[in-house]
Amino acid sequence: MAEQHNWFYSQLFTNWKRFEILYVTILLLLQIGVFVLVPDSPIGMISGVAGVICLVYGMKGRKISFLFGFVQCVAMTYVAWISHAFGSFAMDVVYVISQPIGWYLWGRQQETHSFAPGTRKKVFFGAFIAWAVGWWVLVGVGGQLPWFDSINFVISFIAQVLYVLKYNENWSLWIFVNIANFLYWSVLSFQMMTGDNTIGTLGANLSQVALQAALLFNAVYAQKVWTSGEADNEGGAK
Repeated sequence: MAEQHNWFYSQLFTNWKRFEILYVTILLLLQIGVFVLVPDSPIGMISGVAGVICLVYGMKGRKISFLFGFVQCVAMTYVAWISHAFGSFAMDVVYVISQPIGWYLWGRQQETHSFAPGTRKKVFFGAFIAWAVGWWVLVGVGGQLPWFDSINFVISFIAQVLYVLKYNENWSLWIFVNIANFLYWSVLSFQMMTGDNTIGTLGANLSQVALQAALLFNAVYAQKVWTSGEADNEGGAK
């Protein structure tokens, strides 16, 4: 029991830089602030807060990120469904499944990896082709903004696989995904505020705008941390 307590304490509270504490606090306050302004979606706020915490611990290479990730993904699945963001919904189901897989794999390796330059180009080109195919599929099922939602549908899947396997390139894909998601949820929020769209709730949409902005910032910082090797021994494994 004492060993478990020490592990959780180490995962949650050790080796934090002052800058990291400051920016995590700001990102969490942003999520809460959106809910205070538009308090019509508690589940959206839960998704946002859990998502920020999950990716911050992921940035630090800590296995405990998958516990918060499970909460975020379950909440986000609901938000995506009521917003008819079918690509996001499909991927959130995958995210829920990937959390225990990531927990298992990160418990057995701490080091991050990188592809050879040639392999990296092939991965990114394959992601582009997959995006085009996903766009075509989502047009067929009537999803909203399918050119954006396809990024959730396929690019996010590739990024999540690389994240679970601890490849540094996952953050490059997440930066692209987060930019697209920020635009996607911003457009849906604007359409709802102007009365052009009544699917979902404004609070849920705005919570995702705030979340994607937070995750974009975190992904840029995480790419630096993982590339430098600072995440390799953060918090230990269990």
